Amino acid sequence: MGALQSFDVAVIGLGAMGSSAAYHLARRGKRVLGIEQFGPAHDQGSSHGQSRIIRQAYFEGEAYVALLLRAYELWDQLQHDTGQHLLTITGGLFLGPPDSQVFSGSRASAVAHGLAHEVLGAAEIHARFPPLRPPQHFAGLYEARAGVLDPEGSVRTALSAADRLGASLKFHETVREITPLGEDAGVRITTPQGAYLAARAVVAAGPWTGHFLPDLQLPLSVKRMVMHWFRPRGHAEDFLPDRFPIHIWQLDDGLMFYGFPAADARAEGVKVALHNRNMLPCTPATIDRSVHEDEVEAMRALMAAYLPDLDGEHADARTCMYTMTPDEAFIIDVHPLWPSIALAAGFSGHGFKFASVVGEVLADLACDGATRHDIRLFALNRFQNRGEHDKPSDVR
Repeated sequence: MGALQSFDVAVIGLGAMGSSAAYHLARRGKRVLGIEQFGPAHDQGSSHGQSRIIRQAYFEGEAYVALLLRAYELWDQLQHDTGQHLLTITGGLFLGPPDSQVFSGSRASAVAHGLAHEVLGAAEIHARFPPLRPPQHFAGLYEARAGVLDPEGSVRTALSAADRLGASLKFHETVREITPLGEDAGVRITTPQGAYLAARAVVAAGPWTGHFLPDLQLPLSVKRMVMHWFRPRGHAEDFLPDRFPIHIWQLDDGLMFYGFPAADARAEGVKVALHNRNMLPCTPATIDRSVHEDEVEAMRALMAAYLPDLDGEHADARTCMYTMTPDEAFIIDVHPLWPSIALAAGFSGHGFKFASVVGEVLADLACDGATRHDIRLFALNRFQNRGEHDKPSDVR
């Protein structure tokens, strides 16, 4: 039997974070193995659906902003290196009652980091962006640098760049086991097609991550969410990217929903989705991929109230999965017992925009065991004293 193929770093999972990690590692001249159980830029996880929001005035917390500023630089670098257009600046509007997290948190981040922004009242919002009809007491923070990422295009571009730089990428190959071989001895990765050796491993497998690292008992729960596309009843030109921003709403009862501009609103529809309601627990094996009439009508009711021009034909709907942590902050760390393994998981429905910089961080951790980026917020040890209600779900 011949010797096993050996690599500097193996990346398990080639979605948003794994594809970026493979690219950054290959760019540093590492011998990279990437393994993905599906095809490139697949629709079985969390990195599909035509569009993802990117923004800097981050209502989830000021601690994210430094990483976001670097993420923008690295998206620009990937576009420059490959000649692909992945990020469209559209502006972004974050609306809600003045004391809502979406508005007040966005404003706090903008002020703390000196980000350019405007505060708009409801009448000003409607005058500038006619499709939006916020209640009179709502306020909005407008950020000119917000925009839209192409998720499928971003993953494909990072994978193509990694491939050109010499990475060995395996698709439709399922990892059965990741076995640490001892301190500083690397890892063995077993699949139905064979086995591989790597000095380091990066696990970025979305809702499958806990399955590969069972000893960590990661507190991850998987939720099904639905993306919708509605065709406007009229004024489709008002939804073009050069005149309509990405928008995130928080209503009086706490419900959040969000939406995007559309290059061809009549043909493809305009994308909108709920963020924090009606997300059913699931696993990758049990997720219901069908979209039901009551889900369509719940989304339509929001359009009728807040974007009445979108109360038109329901053009499409697709499901994806959020992999949640108890505090909705990410997990980015090295294995506490096996430092040859780095992991990134639990992006909780707001991670894609960070993929460019998470790839850099994972490359740092795999190459050096540390990173210059402040990732203390994402440390595994914050869950050491979690209670019964935070036990992980079985995602096999």
